Amino acid sequence: MIGNALTQLATHLNRHLKQSFQLDEDIGLVSCLSDPDGNAVGRANNKILLMVVGLEKENASASRPSLPDRGFAGATLHASPLYLNINMLLTANFTGSNYSDALTLLSASIGFFQRHPVFSRQDLPELDASIERLTLEMENLSLQDTSHLWGMLNGHYQPSVLYKVRMICFNGRDISGRVHLTRSPQTDVGSRG
Repeated sequence: MIGNALTQLATHLNRHLKQSFQLDEDIGLVSCLSDPDGNAVGRANNKILLMVVGLEKENASASRPSLPDRGFAGATLHASPLYLNINMLLTANFTGSNYSDALTLLSASIGFFQRHPVFSRQDLPELDASIERLTLEMENLSLQDTSHLWGMLNGHYQPSVLYKVRMICFNGRDISGRVHLTRSPQTDVGSRG
């Protein structure tokens, strides 16, 4: 579900960038900068990267427990829905003589998400069926927080911006238990004659 959300955002961003800059290839990519051993990911060079740098529970959502579905034989228990936000880093991973291209494409990407901060399944038809919509909010990072973030990524700073992508819902409709109802014997309380 998380991968689907970012892939759909990248697809929509690519469509915009290809049209705006007459590009033949996709420039937006869901990818990290390096593998677990710290080696650069080759396909991520000269791309606008969308990557997850954190997940957090949405505190503003009402987390009411789901009522069990009652049927003839018993009740089916479901977990409460879990709403997550994705901290998505949009990074211009360009080097050397392509640095000004990085800034141009990052600016165009920021402008695109500023004009389109909300995406529904109408906008992104291949969006996971359990996601009603995605809302993007730009987050501010201090220089110190930016330094910590890039240290966590084991990378050297690249022009980037952090977005909070709200709300991914794990709807809790997976069955977590079943309660069997038992019938108590009925007694005849009527008068006997």
